[in-house]
Order: sequence, then structure tokens, then C-alpha cells
Amino acid sequence: MAFTLTFLGKGGTGRTTIAIAAAKSFAAQGKRVLLFSYTTGPDLELLLGCELAAAAEPRTVETNLDVVQPSKVKLLERGWAEVKALEAKYLRSPFFKDIYGEELAAFPGIDRAIALNNLRKFDDSGKYDVIIYDGTGGEDQLRMLGVPDVLSWYARRFSKVVAESDFARALTPFIQPVAGAVLNTGWGSEPWKEPMKEMDGLLAQGRDAVSNPRRFAAWLVTTPDSIAIAQAKYLWGSAQQSSITVGGVLVNRAEEEAATLLADTFAPLRVSGLPERSAEDWSALVAAMPKFDTASQAPRPIEIDIAQKQVRLFLPGFMKGEVKLIQSGPEMTIEAGGQRRNILLPAALKGRSVTGAKFQGGFLIISF
Repeated sequence: MAFTLTFLGKGGTGRTTIAIAAAKSFAAQGKRVLLFSYTTGPDLELLLGCELAAAAEPRTVETNLDVVQPSKVKLLERGWAEVKALEAKYLRSPFFKDIYGEELAAFPGIDRAIALNNLRKFDDSGKYDVIIYDGTGGEDQLRMLGVPDVLSWYARRFSKVVAESDFARALTPFIQPVAGAVLNTGWGSEPWKEPMKEMDGLLAQGRDAVSNPRRFAAWLVTTPDSIAIAQAKYLWGSAQQSSITVGGVLVNRAEEEAATLLADTFAPLRVSGLPERSAEDWSALVAAMPKFDTASQAPRPIEIDIAQKQVRLFLPGFMKGEVKLIQSGPEMTIEAGGQRRNILLPAALKGRSVTGAKFQGGFLIISF
């Protein structure tokens, strides 16, 4: 399994340049690196000095470094072809066969889901030690990375509703023979149970991978500009809400002294200043890259202390009035900055009511 690294920040702060420098840094250490860019435009090709031709497969640009900047249309077409292949596997009479990939552009968010699936495939391939993901760098990218967590909530919620309903129990004897007639593979007396279980398992794997700082981490990118700093701080809190650990802050086109002035703004994260890239010479910028594998030392988005009967969420950048807590049975929902996060409580805390909640030092501390 690869370590995946991504960068968050305002447009124009140099995220793509830093992504390339980080990729070069890992490659120089002997790591097998993939730079996966899900951006549009000629920036990446110009910075690398090579043509990528929007191919869906990676191209080797230097020792230990592969790069891919796939066309979104091609990814949609390939992803849809896989969906139709699965449909043909399970359904006796496929009905998606006459729908084409490019027609899916009308479905909002489907391109994000397919991009995430391709990221997963590159990770599963075993070809790479490190994957650098260069995306939009904002909330749209965070929503993409949060897809497994959101969908797993829906799977838990609605599969439970279906399974426990009188309606489902009454229909089971009728659904089973119908499912046998439609599906190539039967799933016993509860035809929805096994596929839902399988889907929930896959979503759990994706959710666990994104929330594990040894497997996935984000770094904030800013410049000394006040607007860029404010956006980076906002994305810091939003990333935590998406279960993504932010490992540090990179202040682009700034001396180390200027970066030191932002230490309090982003405490307790490490803030590093990066020099501006000089023409075609990447050496100084590559040498200035921090140790990205230290993300596990940064504050985790969530910590559950069963002994103290507490759940602690790190929500930097938010004020107390911006955070809302909702408890519903064994789950909690945290609303902050226009985002929702659903937390499934461990068995030891299920059934317990919240006895107190306080916002202290960027942490929301919930007691049971």
C-alpha cells in the first residue's frame, strides 16, 4: 500500500509546483512515485517540460517518477465501462448497455467518485510507494476524499431501516424468486443483505485509508498573502471534518523568517518556508521539502477515549458558535463550516447520552 499525499490551498499559491517538487524529492530518495494530477490546463506539462497527452495510464518522466494527467472524459468512459461489466455479471438483462460514459457528465459529483476510484486502483496496484495527488486543492477535493465516509453513513442508515422494517419482512418471500430471475447470482433469503454488506466493507476500507495518517495526509499551501492564509486555515478545519490529517503548512515563495511569523496562526502544525523556483532549476525547492511522513505526529481529526468516556475532535479555524452537535442513537453528527461529519460510536459508548460538550483550544470535547 502506498502513502498518499495531497495539498490544499487557494488557487495561485503554487500547489502544482509543490506537488512536483514533493514527487521529485521522494523519487530522489529511491521511492517509486506516482504524480496523479486531476487538474485541467497545460500547467503540469509546462512545468515538467513534457507532453502527457491526457493518457489514462502513467508515463515515466524520470527515474522512479511516473506522471498521469488523465482526461476526465476518458476516466468517465472507462469507469462506466466497468459499471456495465458488473451489471452484465449480476443481471440477466442489463439495462445500462445503451448508455455512454460521456452522458454521465450530467450527474453531479460522478467525476469525483471515478477519480477517487482511479486513485484507489493505483494504490492497489502495488507499483508505487508514494502517490502525490494534485487536485483542485479546495472543498471540492475534500468532498471527493470524504465520499467513502458519507456513503457508508447512508449504507448503515438505510440498510438498517430496510432490514428491520415490516415491509421488508413481508416482501422477502416475494423478492427472493424475483431476484433469482433477475440476478445471475443469488444471495439467499435476504437478497439485499449481502450486496449491502459487501459495499459497506469496501466503503469502510476507503474511510479507514483516508483517516490513517500513515497512509494518507494533506499539507496546507499558502503564501504570505492574508487571503491565502485565511483560506488555508479554513481548509485546515474542513479537512479535519473530512477525517483527513493535516501534517503541516508550506508557505510558498517565502523565506523561513516570514514563515516563522505564521507559527502561532497554525499552531501546533509545523510551518515551513519555501523558496521560489528559479527558472528550470528545481534543486533548491526540492531540497526545501519537509519530511512528509511525520503527519502521524500532527493532531488527529478525532480521538475516542473510552476510559474517560470522551470523544475529542480537532476543529481548527472554527469558533464555538459555528459548531453544532446532534446525537441520534449510536451516532453523532458534527456540523461545522457548512460540513457534516457522522461518527459511529464504539460499543462502550453506544446508548449513552451526552453529558457535556465544550470547545477548548480548537478541540470539541464531548463527554458521556
